[in-house]
Amino acid sequence: SSGINAEWPLRPGEEQVEQNGKSREIDKKIQGDRKAEEKIVKLLLLGSGESGKSTFIKQLKIIKGEGFNDKSRDEFVAVIRSNLLSATGSILAAMGVLYIEFGSEEGKAASTKIVNVISESDSGIADELLIINPNALQAVSESIVTLWNDEGFRACHKRSKEYQLMDSAKYYLDKTSEICDPSFRPSDQDILRARRKTTSIIEYMFDIKKVQLKVIDVGGQRKERRKWIQCFDNITSIIFLSSLSDYDLRLEESAETNRMKESLELFATILQYPWFKKKSIILFLNKTDQFEEKVLTSNISDYFPDFTGPAGDIEAGKEFIKSMYEAKKPPPHEGPDATHIFPHFTCATDTDNITKVFKDVQEIILRSYLNEFNLV
Repeated sequence: SSGINAEWPLRPGEEQVEQNGKSREIDKKIQGDRKAEEKIVKLLLLGSGESGKSTFIKQLKIIKGEGFNDKSRDEFVAVIRSNLLSATGSILAAMGVLYIEFGSEEGKAASTKIVNVISESDSGIADELLIINPNALQAVSESIVTLWNDEGFRACHKRSKEYQLMDSAKYYLDKTSEICDPSFRPSDQDILRARRKTTSIIEYMFDIKKVQLKVIDVGGQRKERRKWIQCFDNITSIIFLSSLSDYDLRLEESAETNRMKESLELFATILQYPWFKKKSIILFLNKTDQFEEKVLTSNISDYFPDFTGPAGDIEAGKEFIKSMYEAKKPPPHEGPDATHIFPHFTCATDTDNITKVFKDVQEIILRSYLNEFNLV
């Protein structure tokens, strides 16, 4: 005999019955979760760093009526002050590299004060936030206002494509006194322009026409991209964001690389992934406001010699950039297996623009969702 009781396996006792019941409950829940998951439309936000993904999410919150409560507005105060201080520091550092002199002694003195504040600021490394001591706010405010009035500092700001400077620098520098006021309460526009790197995958749920929309925002910097792949399952559509104004800028992570070329390569790579065959790819050519300003003084053909339109022609420039992205579409170009690209020109800081664009996007997403489950 092998020593196994002939009665084995034992008749299920009460404990076993209870466990079987629990197991059935878990199975039911898994089935239920699967059904619920099928009713969720998953929309993945992709794009290179600083293309506007997180700003788009903030707009959705405004459009969907959630907006920002007092607690989240208070949390943005530190982010905005850090952005202001960091932008000032970026310009000051670039003045040294570009050999730009201060226009006045006051400017020079103010720069020393700001450099000291930055080196003393209790920088929580994980967040990369520069925290200004509340007692120093008044002095910081006066120093930054002095710098912003300094000819040398202004001249360096104008040459920002030669170094890394956040988009909202001018917007915040113009509002220095207000931002450094102890009672500062950020407006929606202040929050939309606030910059904080997304280093984790963040999911938001929105309801559209009885369907739940899960928007997944991932970091755009190169080192964040290895996390993307875990989000690719069961995606209904992708929104890929590209910044139009990146055509003359270089990457933060690699000073040799043109930002738009990097974005075009990334877009081409994503279109090759098997997960996204037959999917709807919504392309946001973002930051139209900055592009329209920049094109007047910075010629696209200096960076993309294939551009043959007139220098300073906004529409020709937009169409040229759109055609570069559309040219990345892999075959087949027609038929049921084709990938569809839906381009939109956007300004993620403009709520009216994103409201209009998002109406179109909802239609595209719902159509894709219905097609997927053969409900059309």
